[in-house]
Amino acid sequence: MMDETAPATDETRAGFEIITDYVKTLPGKPGVYRMFDLKGNVLYVGKARNLKARVSNYTRPQGQSNRIATMISLTATMEFVTTGTEAEALLLEANLIKKLKPRFNVLLRDDKSFPYILIARDHPVAQITKHRGARTRKGNYYGPFASAGAVNRTLNALQKAFLVRSCNDSIYANRTRPCLLYQIKRCSAPCVGLIQPQAYEELVREADAFLGGKSQTMRAELSAAMQKASDELDFEHAARLRDRISALSFVTASQGINPQGVEEADVFGIHQEGGQTVIQVFFFRSGQNWGTRAYFPRADKGLEQAEVFASFLMQFYDDKPIPRLILLSHPIEEMELVGEALAAHAGHTVEIAVPQRGEKHTLTQHALTNAREALARRMAETQSQAKLLEGVQRVFGLEKLPQRIEVYDNSHIQGAHAVGGMVVAGPEGFIKNQYRKFNIRTENAGNDDFAMMREVLTRRFSRLLRDENDETVQEPPQRPDLLLIDGGAGQLSAVRGVLAELGLESLPVVGISKGPDRDAGREHFHMAEKPSFMLEARDPVLYYVQRLRDEVHRFAIGSHRAKRSKAIGVNPLDEIPGIGPGRKKALLHAFGSAKAVSRASIGDLMRVEGISKPLATAIHEFFHETSE
Repeated sequence: MMDETAPATDETRAGFEIITDYVKTLPGKPGVYRMFDLKGNVLYVGKARNLKARVSNYTRPQGQSNRIATMISLTATMEFVTTGTEAEALLLEANLIKKLKPRFNVLLRDDKSFPYILIARDHPVAQITKHRGARTRKGNYYGPFASAGAVNRTLNALQKAFLVRSCNDSIYANRTRPCLLYQIKRCSAPCVGLIQPQAYEELVREADAFLGGKSQTMRAELSAAMQKASDELDFEHAARLRDRISALSFVTASQGINPQGVEEADVFGIHQEGGQTVIQVFFFRSGQNWGTRAYFPRADKGLEQAEVFASFLMQFYDDKPIPRLILLSHPIEEMELVGEALAAHAGHTVEIAVPQRGEKHTLTQHALTNAREALARRMAETQSQAKLLEGVQRVFGLEKLPQRIEVYDNSHIQGAHAVGGMVVAGPEGFIKNQYRKFNIRTENAGNDDFAMMREVLTRRFSRLLRDENDETVQEPPQRPDLLLIDGGAGQLSAVRGVLAELGLESLPVVGISKGPDRDAGREHFHMAEKPSFMLEARDPVLYYVQRLRDEVHRFAIGSHRAKRSKAIGVNPLDEIPGIGPGRKKALLHAFGSAKAVSRASIGDLMRVEGISKPLATAIHEFFHETSE
């Protein structure tokens, strides 16, 4: 459905004139253009086969949609980049949209990297593990999988089926007896020699074959081996093979639809309703279904489905491996050009198809059905969330419906490794890419909950004020409509003091204190200039606030544990140039601890075997400098 056309205003005419001046000097070549507002924020990124002709379309006041007219009226400057081909321009456009997140473009949200299964070959004894990020380790990568859960389920089954080690190299090197995974029949214990190297390598080969698409062959081979063991009355071995076959069956059964004629493809289904768009993607690799994920791109309601779909695909594959076959439920704009650009990006041929019959059509319709269901769930959740936010507005007497709620909590153990956590919620639920952790810097603040909260709030809102006044910030920060603090009247007073110092005393703040015996459901709520109060035990707002508090508690505890675990494995001696494992061991043997080493004189350090005078001086200066 197209936008209605908008009448030209004085601001729009000014934008037309600015763009007209640029058109006079533009070349008739392929390229990318960017439109900026007065503050330097990117409004729109577009590509063109002919820059002069494309940008000229913005110089005609008549017939522009409301969206385009608004964009033109805000345009103060433009920038241009020419490219060799239109396909190159399309690739550059997708890259810039993902990077700059312009207001008027289709934006891909929730663009997390996908996990893979890696059979690592950088050690004489191969390891099977989950992998994210750059594929720099030597070995065979299988994926992408749609989620960490899909990978973990598959890994658990593969461990049962092939008994390949999953431990890291350090643990492997220091084992003297089999670990629990051996006891529960998920590893063959190559670390302590309970399997011969040749036999272990055969297990790894079988795992590679299964993940490479030979699942039916593997099951047939194992079935034959099980039958042979049974015929020879080796029932213990036959039972082990039976368990392995069962594990492989679990992998294929848990994958749902598994096409016979599609070896490698990504399948997309798109659905629009109520001004929202959802795109569902299924990953098929090696003839297996490796999961699905739903995306909800941000797009103007007036954009055609085909335009949203094309822009999404280009951004989606900007930093992901591209299969040779991409199946779509609906056509996209410039399908041939998109295929050409993706092929250039991938370095191999890429076919984009909208199948009308057969198994491939069944796959796209399956993706479309899942897309419809995902959008229906999201719309239902949004409606439910809106009712909860209306309840929050009523209970806490807010002037408007809250669009952004920030919740704060701290975590530490006797003051050590103190961390503050902030989670954010809004009309669409938790906004996880807005979560923040704060490593507490104030000396001795870890033993003072009020001091920790003051530091966290000071850092958070000082940054917000700086960003609000910084014209170079691409997206101006959004102020919260409500702050929830895990704590009572004392915490509330500390927070209000910080906000008053920063001139933000008008922000609504609510403290949540535990009830008697810390019972959930008996929380007291604290607000400025009001007596504390409780909510009815069955009030949906109470359950909602409990969810918010539990989420920030989970996030703060997780951040604290990660910090503590990292600190446990860190030794200051590791940071000193020239100190390797041998000298580190000698120093610790001589002095007992890194702290004792830090107190030693240069002369005492020189008495340790392998520590020369220059190195002793370097060690002494290292600790002397870090203590200042």
